[in-house]
Formats: sequence, structure tokens, C-alpha cells
Amino acid sequence: MTIMAGRFEKGPRRLCACLVVLALVPVLTACDKQKPASAPLQSVKVVTVQREDHEAKVTVTGTIKARVESNLSFRLTGPIIAEKADVGDHVVKDQVLALIDPKQLQADVDAASAAVAAAEARLQQVNAAFDRQKALLAQGFTTRSSYDQALQDVEVAKGTLDSDKAQLSSAKDSLAQTVLRAPSDGVITARTMDTGAVAQAAQTVFVFAEEGPRDAVANVQEQVVDMTDPGAPIGVALLTDPGVRAEGEIRETAPTVDAATGTVRVKVGLKQTPPQMLLGASVGLTFRSAAHKRVILPWTALASNAGKPAVFVVDPASHAVAYRDVVIESYEQSKIVIKQGLNPGERVVTAGGQMLRPGQIVEIDGEGRS
Repeated sequence: MTIMAGRFEKGPRRLCACLVVLALVPVLTACDKQKPASAPLQSVKVVTVQREDHEAKVTVTGTIKARVESNLSFRLTGPIIAEKADVGDHVVKDQVLALIDPKQLQADVDAASAAVAAAEARLQQVNAAFDRQKALLAQGFTTRSSYDQALQDVEVAKGTLDSDKAQLSSAKDSLAQTVLRAPSDGVITARTMDTGAVAQAAQTVFVFAEEGPRDAVANVQEQVVDMTDPGAPIGVALLTDPGVRAEGEIRETAPTVDAATGTVRVKVGLKQTPPQMLLGASVGLTFRSAAHKRVILPWTALASNAGKPAVFVVDPASHAVAYRDVVIESYEQSKIVIKQGLNPGERVVTAGGQMLRPGQIVEIDGEGRS
């Protein structure tokens, strides 16, 4: 009985131990389930950097203008009594454009003409008197002093006539200036005064564009001019119809930079002007640089590092990303042109980099070439 009692006592202890172990199994299993799983790697797309020939291209807006353009004005002051031309008119050489009241100047011409007529009559008289004195002196019937006086009267009369003729010529020239004429064939592009206004001497009345070669004129950033090769063709296209195109070369560049806009005025001489490119038409001028080796990336690769342009570069061994500051030459449609900062063979993130941080390990899910 004693032995039986001992076995009976050990049985319940073993049973309790087994129950404890079985009770802990679910707890341990639950703990294993609560362990955090490792976070998935950020999936990105990359391109392998390579340098390629790139021709920088910049397009600006300009205007078609005449190669020779001038301001037309009267040389004297007076009220305008008639205008014979308007803006947009095609005119021919010597065509009358405007008139100033000629009454006072016509009176000056009449007075000068009368003075010339009187001087001519006076010269005839003194010439006749001199001829008589000359004949009498030869016959001994007059004195030498009378002859000399008659000769002097002739010289004075000639001088008076010459002076009066000069005044008449000046008066006629002034009268002619009351008529404003076209200096050559061309187009009136602007009018600054109307009939009834008092035109001052040298005050612009019309702006006149001479027929002939045309320029495309634009205000351009100085660096655009610097990048353009001398003699390189400049493409010119009509904004309202880009199919109407022409080519030209930089003919003239302003020597100073506009302080307000930071631009310089450039005149591009057109080799041939399509008839659709009328004076004043708006055109696009495309300036191109010589080809240079550059890295070209999609705009999605661009990031910012402390406010500076940068990209994410992937380490080839660890797949960790890092910022790389870059110098951007130009922003173009759907792409950026990198001037400095990247080397051939490096891999740059082009998609999936919006939430990246430096040092983060990434998974490459596609690779191309820049």
C-alpha cells in the first residue's frame, strides 16, 4: 500500500507539469506572431548615365521689322493742313504724305522774286550807263572818275542781284519743305500727328519702313547670344502659322544690356522673307548652340538637396541611395540637361524617388540608359 501511494502522488504532479507546458504553447505561439516583419524595400527605376551630343535650343518671341526704318518730319514749324497717307499705306518715292500751310512762305517767295526782278532791272540800267561812259572815255568826252563810278555801279548791281537770287532760292526751298514726301518706296508704319496740329521742326509725323530686306528683332537674354555660334543660322517661324518659316543670321546686337529686363536687343537679318511675314508680324526665333556632351535625364529624376538641384544616385554594391548635387544647363520639355555633377556609368533614380531619404536601401525594378 505504501508503494501504491507513492506512485499515486507522482502521477498528479506530472499531470500538472504537462498542463502548464500545454498552457504556455499558445502564449509562445502568440508572441511569435506579434514579432514585426521586416519592411519591404522601396522599388525604384533607374537609368545608367551616359553623355551624348546635345544642341542647346532657345526660342524667343520677336517682331518683323524693316531693315531701314526712319522718322519723317518737316524741317520747319507750321500747322498741318492735309495728310495724304495713313498707317499701312504702301507709298512710292516722292509721293506727297502731308502738307503745312504755305501762305507765309509763299509770300516770302513772292517778295524775293520781286527783289530779283528789281535787281535785274537795276543791273540793266547801270550796264547801259557803263557802256556810255566807256564810249565817251574812248572819245575823250568824259573823265576817268566818271568811268570808274559807272563800273563800280555795275559791280554793286551784280552783287545785289546775286544776293536777291540766293534769298529767292532759300525762300523756294522753304516753301518746298511745306510738302512732306516719301524718301523711297515703302510702308507707313505709324502716324503721330493729325491734320490741324502744329508740327514743330524735326518733330516726327510718320514712321516709314523702306521696302527691301527685313529683320526679325527680339530682346534676348545675354547668355543666349553668348551660346550661339557666330554665323549659325537662326530659325524664324510665324507664330500664327508655324509652317511659314525663314532663316537668318545675327546682324546686329545692342552693345548694352537693358537694366530693367536684363536682355539685349538682337536683329536677325532674314535671307528671304516669306510674303506672309508682314511688317509687325510676331515670330518665334530659335537660337541654337554647338553640340556639347551632356547628360540628359527625365524631369522625374530631379530632386532638391537644401534647395539646390540634385538627383539620387544608387550605390552599385549596397543599393543605398545618396544625394548628388548637379548643375543644370537647361530645362526642356519632359527632360533636363545636366552640365556637371554626374559621371558615365552611374545609376540615377528616375521613378519612385519621391519618398526616398539618403542612405535608404532600394530595390531596382527597371533600368534604362539616359
